[in-house]
Amino acid sequence: MLTFEEKEAIIQEFPELTRKEVSLKRVNYHYEESLYEKTTVIYHLHPNGNGFVYVGDLPQYEEANDKGLLNIREASADELRQLIKDSIAYLATEEEEVAEEEVEEEWKNKENSKLTLLQEDEMWNIYHGYNLEESFGSYAEAKAYLLEEGFRKVASK
Repeated sequence: MLTFEEKEAIIQEFPELTRKEVSLKRVNYHYEESLYEKTTVIYHLHPNGNGFVYVGDLPQYEEANDKGLLNIREASADELRQLIKDSIAYLATEEEEVAEEEVEEEWKNKENSKLTLLQEDEMWNIYHGYNLEESFGSYAEAKAYLLEEGFRKVASK
């Protein structure tokens, strides 16, 4: 288990987070650039090493509580970094409303690999060329998957 100091050192690797002291020697870290009212990324980090990271309803974090918080008491350094990255990406990505007509979006990663997100009937399908990679029941789930895999939406022309 990482100590409080080790967790704080990892959190401070993210300069976009702002430290705020709360009661009982606990601290919160906020992402002030959040597109939502919710800005807390790290919630109630305690000197005993306990604390939470806000992951909202990201599908890869099923063990999060009903407030979207995931306990980080036993998190490794790499797990904590990934949780923070995912939380910031979640708060920095605007939720889009489902359109009435079918949607087609292009997504690329740093290696310039391209995936296509298509809304087909009630499903959100991700294609690599003509090959179906994944299928999701909602846009939010598909978007969360793409973000987790390091893809970003290409701006429409």
